[in-house]
Amino acid sequence: MHERHVDFWPRGLPRHLTIPQTNLFYNLDVSSTRYPGKPAVLFYDTPLSYAELKDQVERVAGYLEQECGVKAGDRVLLYMQNSPQFIIAYYAILRANAVVVPVNPMNLTEELRHYVSDTGATTIFVPQDLYAQAAPLREEGLRHLLVAAYSDYLTTPTDLAVPEFVAAPRRAIEGEGVVLWSAMLARGCRPGPLSAGPDDLCAMPYTSGTTGLPKGCMHTHRSVMYNALAGQQWFGTQQDSIALSVLPLFHVTGMQGGMNGPIFLGSTIVLLARWDRDMAAECIRRHRVNAAQLISTMVIDLLSSPRVMEYDLSTVKRLSGGGAAMPEAIARKMHELLGIDYIEGYGMSETIAPTHINPPDRPKKQCLGIPIQDVDARVIDADTFATLAVGEVGEIVVHGPQVMLGYWNNEEASRDAFIEIDGKRFLRTGDIGKVDEDGYFFMTDRLKRMINASGYKVWPAEVEALMYRHPAIREVCVVSGVDARRGETVKAVVVLKDGFHGRVSEQDIVDWSHANMAAYKSPRIVEFREALPKSGTGKVQWRSLQDKR
Repeated sequence: MHERHVDFWPRGLPRHLTIPQTNLFYNLDVSSTRYPGKPAVLFYDTPLSYAELKDQVERVAGYLEQECGVKAGDRVLLYMQNSPQFIIAYYAILRANAVVVPVNPMNLTEELRHYVSDTGATTIFVPQDLYAQAAPLREEGLRHLLVAAYSDYLTTPTDLAVPEFVAAPRRAIEGEGVVLWSAMLARGCRPGPLSAGPDDLCAMPYTSGTTGLPKGCMHTHRSVMYNALAGQQWFGTQQDSIALSVLPLFHVTGMQGGMNGPIFLGSTIVLLARWDRDMAAECIRRHRVNAAQLISTMVIDLLSSPRVMEYDLSTVKRLSGGGAAMPEAIARKMHELLGIDYIEGYGMSETIAPTHINPPDRPKKQCLGIPIQDVDARVIDADTFATLAVGEVGEIVVHGPQVMLGYWNNEEASRDAFIEIDGKRFLRTGDIGKVDEDGYFFMTDRLKRMINASGYKVWPAEVEALMYRHPAIREVCVVSGVDARRGETVKAVVVLKDGFHGRVSEQDIVDWSHANMAAYKSPRIVEFREALPKSGTGKVQWRSLQDKR
């Protein structure tokens, strides 16, 4: 284990983090007892106090147990945008001793189907604007659809430009197994005893891979608790912090830094349903936000706004994130405007957010950071598993309290994900990098075939599997394309079946893809070829297509 980074360790921060031996819900119980009248959430100027949050969590948990038959260890799907209902549902699932399965709300029915079948979930939280995506799956296992209208939590008049899908009035949706959020709260149910402990499953975010189908990362209350605390303590965050939460809560970075961490501390979350640079800037000014997590593309968008100088952003004392390296010019402009550095970090769904963060007082640009408390991270030879020296390039592997147990229902993938070194179980990240003389980690490439589009991880095999459902496609290879704004984007090289030449255009394929998969993974570029390049064994040589992008 390299110790070079110890010289740059955050001042006053212990090297070891003692993790509470409790269910994650207990954090909300404590904060609501300590700060009952304090706003836990500010949603487009409407506050929700800690006491109100806990009360509603318990009412929803009681409904899950009594009306939906949710039992300890059951998986429950949470398919929503950032909203008070997301937070309430998340903690209600935990209070019912069940397991949260966060689902990207950009996913459509075809993608959602896998989550239902793989988890065996019978209950889903869904917003009214996505109800049509979930409804067809009632015949495939879903029995309870708990439907929310985001506008239920817009009770304070505001002059903010609330997105239309958030402001939309509650609709009277009916159907077998359907109950509206308002009706669920009105039942006034209360849950039974809290029995799930630190080693029980807590959350199961899904990640995709080379197999094409998303895999559930099994995280216990212990592993989720670790990173809920570690990220906050790394930056010395206190209970009176006001955090802008705009990264998606279904994703582990937003989940931990924008929800679980602040709730542990009892601080206030300024919550936006989705990114809007002027809205974010106004909320920072209006609510005196002092901490924000933004991926680099958001920072670029914010600083490119012609109105950025009109806003008072001086209260922001920490701006952190990851997803993609921050360009040098943007980092410099941010420092000139705010007087602070952008603090980059590194993590995965398999580690429920960070394993590395840059020291706040000694960050390096375009750098993953240093291993945080109790994390052993190394760069190894991917073939021999030998630990490499400073500056040598190899695969990054990590061992720590936040690493998942394994993949749900997938023993083979779980075996492949881990190796043993010096008697420790290390997760193979699939990312290629190096360590410098100070112990900071840098990524140089990816072992796995993955596309990073505006911070979203896109796995080509999953996109290809979906595209093969198009009747005109004989073969398809998905690679990374160049995009001026997103950095990388999704490109599909397609071979058409006989009889479809001249009848189907590249744009037709783009449009079909957009209608059948989440927008972030849908190919924005389609190129027709007569054939795909293949090796002597018949494998598609995707690198040669990417090299020519």
